[in-house]
Amino acid sequence: MTDRMQDARMAGSGTRVSLGLILALGLLGACGATSNRLAPAALEELSAAQIYDQGETSLDGGNAEDAAFYFGEIERLYPYSEWAKRGLIMQAFAHHKGRAYDESRASAQRYLDFYPADQDAAYAQYLLALSYYDQIDDIGRDQGLTFQALQSLRAVIEQYPDSSYAAEAKLKFDLAFDHLAGKEMEIGRYYLKRGHYAAAARRFRVVVEEFQTTTHTAEALHRLVESYLSLGLVDEAQTAGAILGYNYRGTDWYEDSYKLLTGRGLELAAAGDNWLAAIYRQLVRGEWI
Repeated sequence: MTDRMQDARMAGSGTRVSLGLILALGLLGACGATSNRLAPAALEELSAAQIYDQGETSLDGGNAEDAAFYFGEIERLYPYSEWAKRGLIMQAFAHHKGRAYDESRASAQRYLDFYPADQDAAYAQYLLALSYYDQIDDIGRDQGLTFQALQSLRAVIEQYPDSSYAAEAKLKFDLAFDHLAGKEMEIGRYYLKRGHYAAAARRFRVVVEEFQTTTHTAEALHRLVESYLSLGLVDEAQTAGAILGYNYRGTDWYEDSYKLLTGRGLELAAAGDNWLAAIYRQLVRGEWI
């Protein structure tokens, strides 16, 4: 966005309203002591470029709320103009900078609706995704926003693969995906500590089956060893250990599972006919992970 903002500033250079003109027009609105926002009526006397410049000035001064107001006023006063289009994407940016995520999302979506083929459409989609991503809470809270962030980030990756935002979207997608796996792990550990081994195993199974590319897979396999041994499901425990040994031998989780299994006279080897055994068979054929 830096390049976009620089381009916009260059396009609006020379349009900054002088202090004398501001005072002459009586432009100070009743927007609180901390705001220098111009009154809507006074803005009608300014050109789109001048209003845009006021938005830029507010951004530079750290007042994202006023900046978003100015960029929105361009759309109101000069609809369907090139300045209105620029103002709309900048309004989404200003709202996001001010952490008004719902408003940022609304502006970004409106930009996509009005200008789906524009060069800034990729950035609008990226801003929309960020409005979810930057709200991802601690692992202990509801992860609905994480799912929405993943969907929006995927849209950037798939719809704008050649844009400068695709690589960053991929990175954030992986982090959000890892975040969801962390949620499953946290719940699984909660059940495990309280002796609810079947419920714990279900959570760890989700990580192994659906989040196997995340950083949590090795621990999930070890926790399955613990859970299944506690349930008396020896075949499953041994097979989870075998997968750990095949793919994560250098981790502490493998060492812990090795001690746990061998301490009971068990091998880390695929055994029985269960979901983990099917994964192991795929793994040794090179078809998994």
